[in-house]
Amino acid sequence: MVSLKPKKGKLLIAEPTLTGDVSFNRSVVLLAEHNEEGSVGFILNKPLEYSINELVTEIDAPFQVYNGGPVEQDNLYFIHKVPHLIENSVEISNGVYWGGNFEKIISLINKKIISEDDIRFFLGYSGWSSLQLDEELSSKSWIIIKNEYASAIIQKSSNAFWKEKMIELGGNYLIWSNAPENPNLN
Repeated sequence: MVSLKPKKGKLLIAEPTLTGDVSFNRSVVLLAEHNEEGSVGFILNKPLEYSINELVTEIDAPFQVYNGGPVEQDNLYFIHKVPHLIENSVEISNGVYWGGNFEKIISLINKKIISEDDIRFFLGYSGWSSLQLDEELSSKSWIIIKNEYASAIIQKSSNAFWKEKMIELGGNYLIWSNAPENPNLN
């Protein structure tokens, strides 16, 4: 299988053999930045048992919060698709944006102008130092694919996302789509 080059906006799909890494086992990561200094991404398919209003009491909406990755898990991050409403946003690609004015987000959510389909919150992020991601790609830890969902990635169901990608990849990946997450349970 030919894998694409890392670039912001692409998806990293954890190889099925990446079983020893608790953070990244069966992960789908959106690359938010990739350059010579390193890479930043957010795990899309690991919901936490928190809602945003439990973490930010000024927000009056129970939007799901996700585990963005093992770095800075005490910090809140977000991606969205409404840059016209949230100033200081940075485009990742294909209509997906990162960051922006958080006070404005609180107001827009409370006024029901922004819905859960427009924004996704993460505790922490996934980070790689310079060349670290390239080394992991060389050791076949990840598959890089295009984000075919564009901004709809924000509302993509997370529960079966990795399994869906294994089925789409086909071939030897099909068998992994139904394998238990913990091989000892097989």
